[in-house]
Amino acid sequence: MQNVTVADRVRRPFQFDHAHLDYRKLLGILHRRAYLLLAAALIGFVPIIIYIFTATPLYTATSSVMIDVRKENVVDVNAVLSGLPADSTVVDSEVRVLESRSLAGRVVDALHLDRDPEFNSRLRSHPVSDFIQSVFHHRSSDAAGANDAAMRRDVVDAVLKRLDAHRSGTTYVLEISFRSASPVKAARIANSFADQYLVAQLNDKFEATRQANNWLSDRVRELRGQVQQAEAAVQRFKIDNNLMSAEGATLTEQEISGLNAQLATAQANQAEQEARLSIARSQLARGSTGDDVGETLNSPVIQELRAQRAAQSAKVADLETRYDDRHPELIKEKRRLADIDQQIQQEIKRIISSLDAATRVARQRTASIADSVSRSRGTLAKTNRAGVQLNELERNADAVRTLYESFLNRFKQTSSQAGVAQTDARILSRAEVPASPSYPPKDLGIALALLFGLATGLSAVVIAELLERGLSSSEDVERELGVSYLGGIPELSSTVDEGGDRTSNPADYVVAHPLSSFAESFRTLRTATVYSRAGEKVKTIAVTSSVPGEGKTTTAICLARVMAISGASVVVVDCDVRQRGINSTLGLDPEQGLLEVLNGTASLERVMVHDEATGAMVLPFARAAYTPRDIFGTVAMKQLLAELERRFEYVVLDLPPMLPIADARVVAPMADAVVMLVRWRKTDRKAAQNSLSLLADANAHIAGVAVSQMDVRKQAREGYGDPGYYYKAYRSYYHD
Repeated sequence: MQNVTVADRVRRPFQFDHAHLDYRKLLGILHRRAYLLLAAALIGFVPIIIYIFTATPLYTATSSVMIDVRKENVVDVNAVLSGLPADSTVVDSEVRVLESRSLAGRVVDALHLDRDPEFNSRLRSHPVSDFIQSVFHHRSSDAAGANDAAMRRDVVDAVLKRLDAHRSGTTYVLEISFRSASPVKAARIANSFADQYLVAQLNDKFEATRQANNWLSDRVRELRGQVQQAEAAVQRFKIDNNLMSAEGATLTEQEISGLNAQLATAQANQAEQEARLSIARSQLARGSTGDDVGETLNSPVIQELRAQRAAQSAKVADLETRYDDRHPELIKEKRRLADIDQQIQQEIKRIISSLDAATRVARQRTASIADSVSRSRGTLAKTNRAGVQLNELERNADAVRTLYESFLNRFKQTSSQAGVAQTDARILSRAEVPASPSYPPKDLGIALALLFGLATGLSAVVIAELLERGLSSSEDVERELGVSYLGGIPELSSTVDEGGDRTSNPADYVVAHPLSSFAESFRTLRTATVYSRAGEKVKTIAVTSSVPGEGKTTTAICLARVMAISGASVVVVDCDVRQRGINSTLGLDPEQGLLEVLNGTASLERVMVHDEATGAMVLPFARAAYTPRDIFGTVAMKQLLAELERRFEYVVLDLPPMLPIADARVVAPMADAVVMLVRWRKTDRKAAQNSLSLLADANAHIAGVAVSQMDVRKQAREGYGDPGYYYKAYRSYYHD
């Protein structure tokens, strides 16, 4: 186990051990603080009881509304303000609506509650305020308006304080409770809250529909103008860019389509003419006379001339059979035949020339049509480029038109809904006039008053215990100070029975009553101190305290006398140079004392005083003996103590208090054991801890702490666990 020094123990903070909570000790604390407990309990109990029996009784009336999840579909259109969804969050939100200032204001206006003195405090009789108003009755209109607004706010606040709206479990039912001094008024106001709640829902929907209709009407009017502007822009653009159309195609597209057909026909005709001309020329180039050219075969002129040639050729052949070649008739007919051949050749040339002309015409016509097609295509390209912008204009017009139609349809729907709005709730039950008051609840109030009084009393006891800085038992000493408990020294008056001598000097009492409980406490202290150092003999015992008034001088004298009565040789040394308490206690007035012995101006035998009552010796301070020099930290003091230990069995040193006087810290290390006194329930535990720390820092051996001036009768009643608790049990052993 780790070694813990005294200094460590006194500096260690107290750790409360819940596992070892002593309930009998708690009862002892309550017994000790009984008067405080009772007084505080009465302070907490009596005002509540007085209030309960003097408060104005209030009656509570309750109406119920239910969020209606069923809807009547009169028209198959969407409402402007949709119905409430039946979820928990929405139902809880409706509770807040019931508690809103706006709804309370509706109820105030509907029932004229601002004229009711129960809610309008300004209508109640207040002599002081009425006098002030009579003196300052001239008010401006602004001030009057401000006062009226403030009055209305106060009335609404007063109404809301009496209102209680809550959800019934997890249902859709909302309960509206209202408290009033009048049961009829309570029912009327509770029902008014339910009615105004439904009216507010309808008004909200009507207002939402009205605002929606106004907005939609303005929007439809605006969109109608936008549609007209967009469509007009489309038509103007078509006209400006020649984008007029018929049967789904523009005029340019239709024109190109016709020209393409004509161009195809012209190109085919040109190809045909060129083919005919090419064939005719190729036949003539091969030596043909043109008779086999296709165009000549179909020529009626050629056919006629060929018929004439055939007839003429037959005639020439006939003449050749009859005449020779120089015959004039034959020559004439041959000339006619040659003339016909010439005519045929001329006609063939004319036909070839005609084919050539027709071919040129076909070529020109084809080129003309191709040029027209090219120009039309250029126009179409421009038209197509303009069509992109036209498409954009048309899309814009379509979008505006679609939006316009949508808003127009919605406007018609909302207009049709103006008269079919439904509430989202319905009244489930109306409030009835209550038969008995609900406030204040006397049975519950009395129970709460008892609990509050008890809590107040216990709190006062706890606070008193927390503020208690003194030490009262052995457990307190060992827990708070961390040192051994040497015993309790009782207050003499608490040990003497009625009729006994309670005014005698304690130092004389231990001599006159050596078998008393008072004397026994010093024998217990002697035993605990002498055997405080295991294996070592204790001869010099120093008695000190934290502050004056804790009985250290009386304890030192009584301890020495008890030792002397038991047969030991004892000397008491007064080390308190300022107070010299031994002189006043024993009635001494020596001319020389300890200071003269240490100075060497007087001998020890001359200075010591014999205690005639017990045989103990006393080494006092002479009267007016004072010096600013350190007389205790000298070699002479150590030599004196050594001499006293040689002559006597025990040396008792009466030291000054530890905290104010430094002499105690000098002398204490010279003693074999130091007894620290703390006054019962008076000495501050922090002062005792500081004193023990000073002793520990001075390397003094602390035998322990003794509690002085203890009221053993109170300790026997309240100090459970302490040896004094059993005082009544062992009191028969003493003879006071």
